[in-house]
Formats: sequence, C-alpha cells, structure tokens
Amino acid sequence: MNCILMLVNPRSMFRKSSITEIRQSVVDRLKKAGKHLTYHNLAHTLDVTEQVGRIALAEGVADDDMMLLQVAALFHDIGYLDGPQNHEERGCQIFSNEASKWNFSPKEIEKVSRLIMATKVPQTPKDKLEEIICDADLDYLGRADFFTLADGLKKEYLHFKIIKTEAEWEMLQIAFLEKHRYFTKSSKKLREPVKQKNQGLLNVNR
Repeated sequence: MNCILMLVNPRSMFRKSSITEIRQSVVDRLKKAGKHLTYHNLAHTLDVTEQVGRIALAEGVADDDMMLLQVAALFHDIGYLDGPQNHEERGCQIFSNEASKWNFSPKEIEKVSRLIMATKVPQTPKDKLEEIICDADLDYLGRADFFTLADGLKKEYLHFKIIKTEAEWEMLQIAFLEKHRYFTKSSKKLREPVKQKNQGLLNVNR
C-alpha cells in the first residue's frame, strides 16, 4: 500500500503527506463502523485503494490522476456508515466538506466526486479513470478470495434486508456476474479468467 501512495508527484500542489493524512482521516472514520458492515468496511476500502493504484500503474496513469483515484477510492463507500441507499452521494458530500483543508481545487473536488459516483451499480464509466475505479471496486470478482468476500456481502445484504433468503442471494450473485464486465485492458487480462471460473462454480453449486 505505502509504495503505491508514494507515487504522488512532489511538484504537485499537494504535499506527499496529504495522502497519508487523507487516508488516516478515512481510516479513523471507518474504524467506528458497526459490525454489521461485513463487506463495505475498512478492509474493502483499503483493498480498493490498493487495486486502483495497481490498475492505474498498469494503465499508465499520470501521478496527479493517480492521487485523485486513490482519494476517490478512500471515500467511495464511506457513506455506507449511514446505510446503503445513496451512499455514493453521501461519500461525495463528506469528501467535499473536508477537501478544502487539503487544498483541493473546485475542479479536483468535482473530479473526485465524479469518480466516486462512477462506482454506483450498474457501472457505466465514461473515461479511463472511471473505468479504473470501477474495475478496482469489483476486483474481487476475479480473485481467489471471491467466495470469502461474497459471504461478507451476503451477511450485510441480509442485515439491510436487501435480500431475505440464501436462495435469493444465489440468484442475485449469478445474475450479477453474468452482467458484469471489466473495462480496463489489465483487468480483462488478469481478473476475467478467474471471474469466469468463479461464475462457473456458482452455477455448479446452484
């Protein structure tokens, strides 16, 4: 994680320490999350932040955009602290309320907010940066830890009554993977084959 965060260009208007401060601010908030957040929690946020850095490197993103992607990843699910509905919009508001102390310009605030909103499902990214954060957010679909993380999401959905039964969850999972696609070249190459394998296992276990 730290090696990714240090990629920020020191000539930019942001001090290198700004990312560390922003990260710590988000970590402090998410540490207070209730135990019912078994998926949209600190671990998920840090994972997405790591994956967004990895994908951005593979896609040749410049330093300043790399930092904005990392900030958006840190705030993309912070609104879940007050529930799932419209959490992206709340994340944008939380970020906007705090952005001035880190010297973000209005244009940068708008860009980070746009990246946060791009993670809203169904994902419809409109440019390369939006594609990167979308793929980072759902990176786990194409990984070996898919079933472990998905079980956490299931428990959370049951808590919020988004689903009511195990059977409903299974149908939702299968339908979601059938519709999902990765957008970046790097994620298509690295994650799509494992996602297809995970999808096959879901169908076998129906």
